[in-house]
Amino acid sequence: MEKVDILLATFNGERYLRDQLDSILNQTYKDFRLLISDDCSTDNTRVILEEYKKKDNRIEIFYQEENLGVVKNFEFLLKKVENKFFMFADQDDIWKEEKVEKSVNKMIETNSDLVYSDLEVVNEKLEVTFKSYWKLKGIYNKIKKYNNFESLYLNNFVTGCTIIAKKDWIEKVLPLPNKSKYVLHDYWISLMISETGKIDYIEEPLMKYRQHKNNSIGSKKKSEEMQSLDEIRQLFIDVKKEHFTVFIENEDKFTSDEIKKLNHRAYNYYEMLESKKTINFREWGLFFKLYKYEEFKYKMENFLILNMPGIARVLFKIVKKG
Repeated sequence: MEKVDILLATFNGERYLRDQLDSILNQTYKDFRLLISDDCSTDNTRVILEEYKKKDNRIEIFYQEENLGVVKNFEFLLKKVENKFFMFADQDDIWKEEKVEKSVNKMIETNSDLVYSDLEVVNEKLEVTFKSYWKLKGIYNKIKKYNNFESLYLNNFVTGCTIIAKKDWIEKVLPLPNKSKYVLHDYWISLMISETGKIDYIEEPLMKYRQHKNNSIGSKKKSEEMQSLDEIRQLFIDVKKEHFTVFIENEDKFTSDEIKKLNHRAYNYYEMLESKKTINFREWGLFFKLYKYEEFKYKMENFLILNMPGIARVLFKIVKKG
């Protein structure tokens, strides 16, 4: 039996923390350490952590003296990993009792370097709102059909709190990029491992993914709140410019020279689009290379918004009126 290090980053999580701690400690798979790093909580989080530490000797707690932020807090925990496998946990979810067991078994059975799973989306009261996060986000078919580095390159589909991975990869993924709102630790880790390693998935939802007003990262798209096509288009461009900026700044982590060149070419493409207010005829081949693994509807919507905003504005107004 392989021992697992479970990494839990906390910050002012008193409202739901007990539920999550109970769900982890009551796993069918018992051979794990629960490493917790608290990022300067000002509520009762630390009181709760001490309460649980007294009850279970598998818990180790680290208290930060200065606020690190979620990404660097997880980086701190990654540096504490000692066992073959590690998993990430968020403070406000609920793990199904066989999550660790099924994750470890999948890693061993498939000899994978990283495994992730689907999630069941619930509200604050743990009422199910969506049985499959993958289907909610429109990534189910992409995962089932591709599940590789090329399909991860443009858009992430691996949720961090479902990951189990091998300790051997930690040196490869560190340091975690920390300047982007869009390239977070889960995306970076899954992308780095998938470039030369093996990733696999468990289609079954292994946890309840709680959505509430204080989520730092949730299931709702920012673009859904926007009222104009130009706002949405600028968001798409900003996200991808930031995305490829991170890749370029950390290009020594990529092993492929072809990917390194593609990072620069892609950044230049999105930067060029900012000056194209009506129509763009340049780099269509690059667009379809980048979006090759996306669903047809998503691909064509993005093509119109990015390359033919004049037409997209008209269609957007028609849809809004309808």
